[in-house]
Amino acid sequence: MLPHVRHVRPATLGEAVRLAAAPGAVVHAGGTDLLGCLRDGVCRADTLVSLAGLAELRGIQEERGKLRLGALATVAEVAAHPVVRRLLPGLAQAAAVVGSPQLRHQGTVGGNLCQKPRCWYYRGPFHCLRKGGDTCYAVAGDNRYHAIFGGESCYYVHPSDLAPMLVALGALARLAGPAGGRVVPLEKFYVLPEEDFTHETVLQPGELLTEVVVPLPPAGTRTAYRKVGPRAAWDFALAGVALALAGEGGKVRTAQVVLAGVAPVPWRATAAEKLLAEQSLTPAVAARAGEAAAGGARPLAGNAYKVELVRQLVREALLALV
Repeated sequence: MLPHVRHVRPATLGEAVRLAAAPGAVVHAGGTDLLGCLRDGVCRADTLVSLAGLAELRGIQEERGKLRLGALATVAEVAAHPVVRRLLPGLAQAAAVVGSPQLRHQGTVGGNLCQKPRCWYYRGPFHCLRKGGDTCYAVAGDNRYHAIFGGESCYYVHPSDLAPMLVALGALARLAGPAGGRVVPLEKFYVLPEEDFTHETVLQPGELLTEVVVPLPPAGTRTAYRKVGPRAAWDFALAGVALALAGEGGKVRTAQVVLAGVAPVPWRATAAEKLLAEQSLTPAVAARAGEAAAGGARPLAGNAYKVELVRQLVREALLALV
């Protein structure tokens, strides 16, 4: 049952920041994750600060070699946008596999990037480490969907499909808060549990994600996003991979390889990136890149299958770009 809360709709970004900084305030955009969090008791709110009235947070615009994604742009708008489909097909692919059609039309870019972990212990009636306890129940419990990289003391996985692709594209997050505005590389926007297991992002109290800025890649860059889930729709990734390869003549010059569904943050497969640099994309190279991407994985008792998923997903996604 949802709690009773006060609902406010600020008319300006400054007013939204002020209201969001108040104790007990929670920001509301599309609400597809927030309502579930309130129902499950993951977060508590005295006031919902709706961003629906802030027109400056909407829209997708191309300007001066960059693409601006407003935080209130819907996931469906990203998937359908002609510039995204033409120049950043991997981002369109990632947006197209988020949730279901209903969720894509309601959910926003900002909400997708800032959503809470889907760990069933965190969402359930367990006083786990992330909720102030002293135990990550996933370590000895049912951990089939949990992290194989970067878990340390807390093994949730980051649920976003957009985030890995945007990290691979070198996107920047523009933030507004009580102390003013700042810009953070999206890769640095997320926080590993070893740094702070109580927060997923670097957002400070009252700070809002206002837009994501994506540099448009040079000619010859190929992008792709591929994931495997329990079902073709409505489900989060068991494992996924975002690729951004720059090169020409069948040879990779630089590579960005970011994994989804296997770590608490979008996980850079740096060993695979190094292996691909200055290589022709042959089946043998793709297979070695898959092995490199899975290197260093530390699976729990129930999720070792994700290691092979990573190997094969990276290999197949690379070959599909040839």
